[in-house]
Amino acid sequence: MADMERLIDLQNISKEYDNTLVLEDINLYIRENEFVTLLGPSGCGKTTTLRIIGGFEHPTEGVVLFEGKDITHLPPYKRKVNTIFQKYALFPHLNVQDNIAFGQRIAKVPSAEIKKRVEKMLDLVDLRGYGKRRVDQLSGGQQQRVAIARALINEPQVLLLDEPLGALDLKLRKDMQLELKRMQRMLGITFLYVTHDQEEALTMSDTVVVMNRGRILQIGTPKDVYDEPVNSFVADFIGESNIYPGIMLEDQLVRFAGCDFPCVDKGFGHNQPVDIVIRPEDIQIVDMDAGQITGTVESVLFKGVHYEMIINAGELEFKIHSTVMQEPGTRVGLSIIPFNIHIMNPIPAENEEDMPDEIIEGDEVS
Repeated sequence: MADMERLIDLQNISKEYDNTLVLEDINLYIRENEFVTLLGPSGCGKTTTLRIIGGFEHPTEGVVLFEGKDITHLPPYKRKVNTIFQKYALFPHLNVQDNIAFGQRIAKVPSAEIKKRVEKMLDLVDLRGYGKRRVDQLSGGQQQRVAIARALINEPQVLLLDEPLGALDLKLRKDMQLELKRMQRMLGITFLYVTHDQEEALTMSDTVVVMNRGRILQIGTPKDVYDEPVNSFVADFIGESNIYPGIMLEDQLVRFAGCDFPCVDKGFGHNQPVDIVIRPEDIQIVDMDAGQITGTVESVLFKGVHYEMIINAGELEFKIHSTVMQEPGTRVGLSIIPFNIHIMNPIPAENEEDMPDEIIEGDEVS
C-alpha cells in the first residue's frame, strides 16, 4: 500500500519496565478504515502496544506517527483516538444517555447537538429507548454497547479496543464480533483490536498481527496467517495444527513420519531440517492400501460439526477432523495432498529463550 494510506506508523518501538524488555523493535503501520487485530498470548506485548498508540504509555525507544506527524509524547486527550477497555468504566451514577454524552459535555458541545448525537449513537448500537436506564440495569452486552457509543460519539479517527468481549458469554461474544465489524464498516473508521482469541481475530480482522514475547512474528490477512504461518508458534496459536520435524530433501519434496511427501514449497535447500505443519482438516482418512501412512484410531471426540480423531502412526500421532467417524481401534490409511503440507524454518533456540515467559507489570493480564 502507498505511504499516503498510512494512518498510524510505529517505528522501531521498544519498551522496558524495570530494565525488562517487553517490546522489542516493533515496526507496524495501520491504514485508514482498516480493522487490525493484535493477537497473542497474555504477556506478549499487545496491550502495551495499544497503550503506546493511545498515549497511556511512552516507548523507551522509537517513534509513533499519526498521519505522518510525531505524536510519541502527545497526551491521550490530544490524540484522535478513543479507547474501550475490557472493564468498560461506565459511570454508575449516570444513566445511559448521560454516560454516552459525557465527553461531549466536557468539550462544551451545545445541548441540542449533544441530544441529536446521543440519539444517533443509541440507534447505531441498537439501544434506542434505553437512554434513561441506569447502567447497572443493563446486561454485560448492553453495557459494552454503551461503552462503544460513548467512544464513537467523539468521532475518533481510530478506536482502540482492549479485549472488549472478554466478560461476555460465548454466544454474546459471537454476536458482538459481527456487530463490531458491522459498525466499523458502516462508520469507515480504523479499529485496532487486542485479543488472545484466535477466532475473534480470524472473524473480524482485515489484518492480523501475531505477537509473542514482545515481538511481531507475522502480519497478514486472516487467511494468510492461517494457511501460511511463518513458524510453529504461529501455526499452533492460530487454530489447531499437527507440527512435526522433518527434512527438506529438495524443492517440493520433504521427509517426515518415515515417508517422502511431495509438497509445493521451494527454496529451503537440500537435506535441511524444517518444521512441517498440517491442519487436522487437511488429512484424509482412506483405505489402508491407499494411504501414504497407516495408523490406528486411538480416540474419537464429537465436536458438533466434525469428529476429532487421534491416529497413532507409530512414532507420530495425527489429529484429524472429519465428518465421518472411525471407531477406536480401526486401522486406517492417511492421505495428504502436496498443497496441504506447509513447510517452515524451525524457530532458533535462542529466540525462544531471550524473552521472559512471565507477564510483566504494565502489560495485559488477561
